Amino acid sequence: MTYDMKEWLERIDAVIAQGPYSADWDSLSRHETPRWFRDGKLGIFIHWGIYSVPAFANEWYSRCMYIKGDPAYEHHIQTYGPQKVFGYKDFLPMFKAERFDAAAWTALFQEAGARYVVPVAEHHDGFQMYDSALSEWNAVQKGPHRDTFGELQQAFARAGLIGGGSTHRIEHWWFMGHGREFDSDVTDEEQWGDFYWPAHREPADHFDLTPKDAPDELFLNDWMIRTCELIDRYHIRQLYFDWWIQIEAAKPYLQKIAAYYYNRAAEWGEEVMIAYKHDAYAFGTAVVDVERGQFEEVQAFPWQTDTAIAKNSWCYTEGNDFKTPWSLICDLVDVVSKNGSMLLNVGPRADGTIAEEDQAVLKAIGRWLSVNGEAIYGSRPWRAAGEGPTSYSGGFFSDGSDKVYTPADWRFTANHGCIYAICLRPSADGHYRVESLGAGDQAHHGAFCGSIRGVELLGSEQEIRWQRTADALEMDVMNPAGIKSDDAALNPVAFRIQTV
Repeated sequence: MTYDMKEWLERIDAVIAQGPYSADWDSLSRHETPRWFRDGKLGIFIHWGIYSVPAFANEWYSRCMYIKGDPAYEHHIQTYGPQKVFGYKDFLPMFKAERFDAAAWTALFQEAGARYVVPVAEHHDGFQMYDSALSEWNAVQKGPHRDTFGELQQAFARAGLIGGGSTHRIEHWWFMGHGREFDSDVTDEEQWGDFYWPAHREPADHFDLTPKDAPDELFLNDWMIRTCELIDRYHIRQLYFDWWIQIEAAKPYLQKIAAYYYNRAAEWGEEVMIAYKHDAYAFGTAVVDVERGQFEEVQAFPWQTDTAIAKNSWCYTEGNDFKTPWSLICDLVDVVSKNGSMLLNVGPRADGTIAEEDQAVLKAIGRWLSVNGEAIYGSRPWRAAGEGPTSYSGGFFSDGSDKVYTPADWRFTANHGCIYAICLRPSADGHYRVESLGAGDQAHHGAFCGSIRGVELLGSEQEIRWQRTADALEMDVMNPAGIKSDDAALNPVAFRIQTV
């Protein structure tokens, strides 16, 4: 199945020509980050697709099952048979989504306190989870035989959640390429429009900006058109790109996609954003995303981290290693204190149900936010992100282990004319000390010179005794055992510091 590419390219050029944005960095730098994103702070990411059927290792199953020596290769043969007889596409009849309920998912995400949701629209495997006129390999024509992505977007809109979508399509240039190294079903597909096409050789270095076997014009045009179709059909408010778009060959297409998207949004009267990694976009033209990691210091610009409840996989697998709610709450607080937002991933099962472990984590986060949300939603960074002895490395893929915080570890936000001081590990004896709020030498550059009028513990009517010394703001919770929490020994506690 192919389509009229020339007609689509003319349509894209026409939308760009109408403005107000043109396909160059100077013009795109005038685009503003949406207020809904800056205020929302917590989003949900969803990795759900054909790879949820084998539920083995992770969402890269479609690549790894064709690599000799990989555990997925051996698992596939032992479980399903040789790749020539049973290939990746043969999982499609098993991907039924028979228990999928968009309204139930949406209710869970609301309970978690999320304000926006970004389902994966197309992963590296090239299967579109939405209704498409460009390929027959989509969830309406195969697999579930329903527009699961569209149903979710409608449910989000009814609930007042912002709906987005992610595309990982560009990696499909090489994602199935190992299947051409031996007699597999990948070798049966050679033409544009085939499911596995183009299946080129995987680059030795995924971060080489000028790979020897770079995508050609046909593939890049097809990728751009798929992205623009997704924008038009669903009016997504966050367009999330996975990595590998940073290669030089993609740059002109990235500019055109952004101009098309921003112009469409201006036409529709909607605030939208693009999330990107690895400096793929010129700084200031879209929103920086840090995969499974954070910045070490507060940033002047709004940014996003995407991470997952499972440490080992983005999709559902039968061996997922789940993070604890308190570790994710601490990560959320840290990210928000540094001017970021968290996009937290869940991986539903192939039948459309969400694992009990995922649900438990989401609900626990929601309970914490129901008490402490005023320190998070709509907040902005304070003059310092935090204080305390616990250090960690920033950057990508730095969230693999839980951090052990102490009662001396604090994060700060500003909201409603107040400072919010969030202690990442509650004190057992109820005594708290915040050095950043000490009276000190108020003539010293960077010292907090304002008055403190009152201190309250969010979610509690307990009396807080406090005094401000030269060295710190000292606070005592009179009944520390009375703090209500899923795990009072671990969940962060937030203080509202009333200032003038």
